[in-house]
Amino acid sequence: MDRLEEGLRKTFRCGKTKEVGWRKAQLRGVLKFVEENESKIFEALKQDLGKHPVEAYRDEIGVVKKSAENCLNNIEKWMNPKKGKLPLLLFPSKGEVLPEPLGTVLIFGSWNFPISLALDPLIGALSAGNTVVVKPSELAPACSSLLYSTIPLYLDAEAIKIVEGGSDVAEQLLERRWDKIFFTGSPRVGRIIMSAAAKHLTPVTLELGGKCPVILDSFSGSDFKVAVNRIAGGKWGPCAGQACIGIDYVLVQQKSASILVELLKNCIKRYYGDNVKNLQSICRIVNKQHFERVCNLLEDPGVAASIVYGGSFDRENLMIEPTILLDPPLDAQIMTEEIFGPLLPIITLDKIEESIDFINEKPKPLAIYAFTKNDKLKKQILQETSSGSVTFNDAIIQFICDALPFGGVGQSGFGRYHGKFSFDTFSHEKAVLHRSFFLELEPRYPPWNDFKLEFIRLAYSFNYIGLLLHLLGLRTPNRSR
Repeated sequence: MDRLEEGLRKTFRCGKTKEVGWRKAQLRGVLKFVEENESKIFEALKQDLGKHPVEAYRDEIGVVKKSAENCLNNIEKWMNPKKGKLPLLLFPSKGEVLPEPLGTVLIFGSWNFPISLALDPLIGALSAGNTVVVKPSELAPACSSLLYSTIPLYLDAEAIKIVEGGSDVAEQLLERRWDKIFFTGSPRVGRIIMSAAAKHLTPVTLELGGKCPVILDSFSGSDFKVAVNRIAGGKWGPCAGQACIGIDYVLVQQKSASILVELLKNCIKRYYGDNVKNLQSICRIVNKQHFERVCNLLEDPGVAASIVYGGSFDRENLMIEPTILLDPPLDAQIMTEEIFGPLLPIITLDKIEESIDFINEKPKPLAIYAFTKNDKLKKQILQETSSGSVTFNDAIIQFICDALPFGGVGQSGFGRYHGKFSFDTFSHEKAVLHRSFFLELEPRYPPWNDFKLEFIRLAYSFNYIGLLLHLLGLRTPNRSR
């Protein structure tokens, strides 16, 4: 680890990573990696999670290509200093904000999206001009091995290192001093990361998760069906619910609950099948430990009694059937912890406005999804709740929008990335002020103390005409103040 860290810092100190040509070459290398190894990526994702090629391209390869291409198209603009507006008091002078790379950064990938959640932050770090260590998740061994063996063939091996290993390796990495740590994972591990970073006062970005709710208002006609289709896709589409921004539960009025359940059943049968032994186009649970954790959520008698669809599982293949629960006990584990699996609780309310208090009683979520045409309710959600993001009338799609920051708040994490926000996350904005020696005015009268006091008063009140007259001796201090 000593040689690894010192080698990366030596590379950074030589200055080549600050050049726009080097940054663009690395971004093109990332693009070349995903384009030339698409079939290998598909196979690795199938081995680790059973991902269908369509899902793999949508959530992994496509995300990486979009991010790298966006950076390539904008990096020169992002690197340019931004002009800072200075007060006339400092004339003649100029100010600017200069983005500079942080240095040597550490990125922890996640097992649920083991390609995109390793490479997307890496793209941000490279575009900002850093040297980088990426630690893929050991829970996705095929993808980790692919990144370890293949990335050095496409990127500068002196500046980018892929480090494989389990928690012991992670602990060794956390003992080192980094200029930034970027972590995607659970709040439990996030606390460990933050504690280790505090020893060196290392800044961190934590992309965690939480219980992301859906607020489903009452609709008439086809709009309700469209909303339910999008809810089904947002729940079971991304890694079978094993996603930090995946839908955790639905809040709906009692009068609409039965229609919602029936439409969700139809979606499950149409998209994924109705036999746990023959489910299609849906991921398996990542490993036995997580499989047992999700199954245990259904063992509570009150939870088991609330199942209205599904509940079957295939232990041998680590498959859990998409499952719908209607009004499970609110104090049960399934409603107090992040589910991170294909179980969908539906909570009924008398009035949809009650959803605001329901959400506010829980830790701040990474995302809120609200399906409504009611502008008053939209405004209420925006003003009275706090979350990493709010998406109206769809789910998950905010993740692919480079123009919007992605990140949490409170227990769902802090820091943000995607697009320019990734560049900013791995950059330091340095304030620069250039002052001239020209135009040094002195007062034409004593006393000095009165002059200084009047000068400061005028300067802070931005009374530039009065200030100029004062400097030229055409205005005397107001001694009555």
